[in-house]
Amino acid sequence: MTSPRRRFLSWLGSASLVGIATRPSVLRAEAMLSDRTDNRHAPPATGAWDMGWTAHVTGKYKAVFDSPEFAYGAALFRAVAWCEQYKEVFGAERREMSPVVVLRHNGFDLAMNDEYWRLADVGKKQKLRDQRGKKWLTTNPVSAAADGAAAETVKNTIPAFVAAGGIVLGCGWSFNGAVAIIRQVEQLDKETAEARVKSMLLPGVILQPSGIFAVLRAQEAGCSYILAS
Repeated sequence: MTSPRRRFLSWLGSASLVGIATRPSVLRAEAMLSDRTDNRHAPPATGAWDMGWTAHVTGKYKAVFDSPEFAYGAALFRAVAWCEQYKEVFGAERREMSPVVVLRHNGFDLAMNDEYWRLADVGKKQKLRDQRGKKWLTTNPVSAAADGAAAETVKNTIPAFVAAGGIVLGCGWSFNGAVAIIRQVEQLDKETAEARVKSMLLPGVILQPSGIFAVLRAQEAGCSYILAS
């Protein structure tokens, strides 16, 4: 038989939970959590940065894959795998998924084309050798697939990912670092070097003020966060 003391403690616990659930501070916290996934935002103050990508984060399933390190393109591979696995497990269509990849810090090299890789000596920097293992790699492994490449290779490239509806964001701070490298290599003034480096970005890569900005903005748009370094 339940003792009066035990009944009292049980009642007290229930009452406390009810009180906590309806307390104004808790309600405010819930509202703040809801706001975090609200994609509404004030329009950009200037046209310096393209925020139009946020309008395309509309899928039922949303995720941002953060790549602060080179990691052999792990962020891109995982984003592609996530889409395939949600299709396999839940039968989800590709249009129901909104994958966002952020390339920042050491991972920013993946956003650049083969010309930049040669000029900036990225293969040596990242300690990547060609298939024979004798020379430093001079091509970005996720920039494009060779003619006749297997479908498995093609799908894990940035052009294929973007064509399928994926979003790739590049860090503005890392972009400035690339500008400094090209300025030194080609002896250019800053404006000319900026234009050169922009021309070397892979098609579909959207520059943002920083990688941190990009990751947080994607989360505000409803994306779950994955560190893919």
